[in-house]
Amino acid sequence: MNDWQSNVALLTINGHINLIKVKYKRNKKINTFLENVKKDILKNIDYFLVDEKNDNKPQIQSPRMELPKPWLNYRVNLFVDNSEQEGAPVVMDSNYSYHNIFGKLEYENYYGALKTDYTMLKAGLLHKANGGYIIFQASDLISNGLSYEALKKALRMKELLIENTADQRSSMVMVSLKPEPIPLDIKVILIGDANIYQTLLALDSDFRKLFKIKVEFEDASPNTVENMNKLARFIHGFCEQEDLLPLDKGAVAKVMEYASKLADDQNKLSTRFNDLAQIVGEASTWAKMSKEKVVTAKYVDIALKERIERVKKYDTRYVEMIKDNTLLIDTSGFVVGQINGLTILSIGDYTFGKPAKITANTYTGKSGVINVEREVELSGSTHSKGVFILSGYLGEMFAQDIPLSLTASICFEQLYNGVDGDSASSTELYAILSSLSGVPINQSIAVTGSVNQKGEIQPIGGVNDKIEGFFQICKLRRIRWFSWCNDSNSKREKFKSF
Repeated sequence: MNDWQSNVALLTINGHINLIKVKYKRNKKINTFLENVKKDILKNIDYFLVDEKNDNKPQIQSPRMELPKPWLNYRVNLFVDNSEQEGAPVVMDSNYSYHNIFGKLEYENYYGALKTDYTMLKAGLLHKANGGYIIFQASDLISNGLSYEALKKALRMKELLIENTADQRSSMVMVSLKPEPIPLDIKVILIGDANIYQTLLALDSDFRKLFKIKVEFEDASPNTVENMNKLARFIHGFCEQEDLLPLDKGAVAKVMEYASKLADDQNKLSTRFNDLAQIVGEASTWAKMSKEKVVTAKYVDIALKERIERVKKYDTRYVEMIKDNTLLIDTSGFVVGQINGLTILSIGDYTFGKPAKITANTYTGKSGVINVEREVELSGSTHSKGVFILSGYLGEMFAQDIPLSLTASICFEQLYNGVDGDSASSTELYAILSSLSGVPINQSIAVTGSVNQKGEIQPIGGVNDKIEGFFQICKLRRIRWFSWCNDSNSKREKFKSF
């Protein structure tokens, strides 16, 4: 190249490059890159000149030959675009594959060889979230061991590397790159249950060092006006997001009622938003099928009813067994040493309550309280604890001066799959006291609740399911709660004294 050509090229290049250098004068790497671009252009200036003599001549090219295109070396690969980002980026995704998280280098087949360049570098989730936050589902991330280990390495080194894992089965020649590491400044949030946290804490020595802050979220919030308004806004936003029919006030109230039921507390609202969202979606579907424009309370009720109908196989079978007296449950009359306890059965994601007959026989002896379920290894640890506590209460109450010469046998009748929980301890106590005193117990009443060694009845769980389970049986037999009041005066007096 002639000197005059070099001077003209330098003058032309400086006019463009200097404008960019002024804009990014504080970035040394950009300025160094621009200087290298200038040197490379001057070095290869001949490729940019048009040969006017040969410009009009037809050229026969081999299909394997590629015309030099030096300007391709100066293309910019916009790796991450945050031009429209307001504040720090927050990234969530459901694909936890290695290349989706850490980026990748793509290749193209060029006559039997895999060819690549810097324009084929693709950003991963960590690149997009760099300088901000990224959220992972802990269980999904851990299931991909390669991604989890690479994430820990990146957090320790505080830098990101794009490393392609080559296919060992491939025999193709690969021309690859080794990009410069990118500094990593990011906050990683793992979402998971307590079991996953405790497992990682126990088995992964790096977990405590890298994930130092633990935050626990309640599955219920106080039933306040503010929280009800927030739940209403969530329902509205979910309907807009999923293009569902809007809910009127009555429908929103029904959803909040259901949220209170899920929380098992009338003073709280459940924060299990997935369950609430499913009900809202199903109610909207039922309303659309009826060609309505707004979801009313009627369709929320239908959605709740249909949801139970789909999974109530075992519940229905249980009711049928009680109806045809295959499972013996007394709901009328008075019986000594026999009482109805309230139990909860869980079948997957469906929970329902049903009564269980509990009987007690007492006689002279020194064996104390015999838990039949425990003797045949059908009693869980919590239930066995409740029976031992019951024995402690009886000892304190009746054996202060003389030894208690008592043998009491308690049993869950027709229960063969095991029993757990201490909620039956007070029920068992009433059955034992009835057997000792000879005072009959009203069979139209069902009881639940645990008792401590001081005879105090403690708070119970699953009260909604328990009450609904026994009410279902009473409704089936058309029994009113006050029917026992119509019995003879003697029975009522005995019940009062008991």
